[in-house]
Amino acid sequence: MMTTFEGIVLKERSYGENDKFIDILTKDHGVVEISVKGAKKINGKNGSSAQLFAYSRFCTEIRRNMPCLNSAEPIHIFYGLRDSLKKISLASYFADVLRSCVNPEKQNSDILRLMLNCLHFLENGTRSETFLKAVFELRLMSEIGFMPDIVACRGCGVFDPNELVFSINDGGFFCSDCFAGTENENYMRVGVAVLSAVRHIVLTDFDRLFNFRVSDATMADLSQFSEKYALAHLERSFDTLDFYKMI
Repeated sequence: MMTTFEGIVLKERSYGENDKFIDILTKDHGVVEISVKGAKKINGKNGSSAQLFAYSRFCTEIRRNMPCLNSAEPIHIFYGLRDSLKKISLASYFADVLRSCVNPEKQNSDILRLMLNCLHFLENGTRSETFLKAVFELRLMSEIGFMPDIVACRGCGVFDPNELVFSINDGGFFCSDCFAGTENENYMRVGVAVLSAVRHIVLTDFDRLFNFRVSDATMADLSQFSEKYALAHLERSFDTLDFYKMI
């Protein structure tokens, strides 16, 4: 029995002389692993369609209890990512995050759409890497059930405080007047512009997700918050992120 689906390749792992496994982010089935026979042969029929960051239409069949690639048709290969070590490294971080947290129970079509849009803007250079990283981290956290509580101060209920303190672990915030804790690595003090950007990222319709602008200072704070928030709720670190930040 053949199964056909669209997805983007997140990871390649070699085995044998000519074969490999690939992890594919799909629209409806989370991240799936399939076997690709003859992937390393020069004349391999599915070479480009099954390479890293290829968005393709895959046709698979079960052989020895393992999904195996029968054929694939490329939709978009994202060749432009390979023009820059920074771009390919950031894309690899995105892929590692997705492989760590997306499964069929937490999957929805917007996760694939988020990855494809981020790679599109990254490839074309029409949004900054810092911008895309923050949008990816915060929107993905919301899609998998870790949306921060950005409605109002948990103490007094004010909607737009001039300054606020986010709890990274709890995901909520207090205005400066209500915050009674001891500031440490779990808390981050930011301005209302960051709060507005976070609200946009986690709440807006997907068609408008990438349509906002902030100052450089706000973007720096937003980027710091999004990374701390994502890593805290994923409860792990990523070598690909460490490498990206070293470049």
